[in-house]
Amino acid sequence: MHLAYPAVLSALLFCTGLYGVLARRNAILVLMSVELMLNAVNLNLVAFDVWLSKAAEETLYSGQALTLFTIAIAAAEIGIGLAIVLAVHRNRGTADIDKLRDTAEGHEPDDRDDTDSEARPAEQAAGSGRTGKAEATA
Repeated sequence: MHLAYPAVLSALLFCTGLYGVLARRNAILVLMSVELMLNAVNLNLVAFDVWLSKAAEETLYSGQALTLFTIAIAAAEIGIGLAIVLAVHRNRGTADIDKLRDTAEGHEPDDRDDTDSEARPAEQAAGSGRTGKAEATA
């Protein structure tokens, strides 16, 4: 078998995983896409190791060894990643990355209109009265 077949398959897998990381909003699907990218790298490692071992006199199996390390790291990554996603889902109620990013940055929702600007000074005055009262009692 030629080296081009696994290399093209690996490139397609990696591009599919990259698209999944960039386009998905669900954290579980992003983790699955990262796993797909790591599997594409594993396929490349093994394919190039077999190709180089045919050219060399002795076989080192370095591609297979690196693939085993990559699988171990991927297993640890998916375990920790799923634990983090489950903890965030329990606390926030969603695994949507865009919503989590907005809450982490402290942005307020953009569903307010600028038409009720007359009510805002009254809310600000009421809010300042509450803070003054809280400072007076403290």
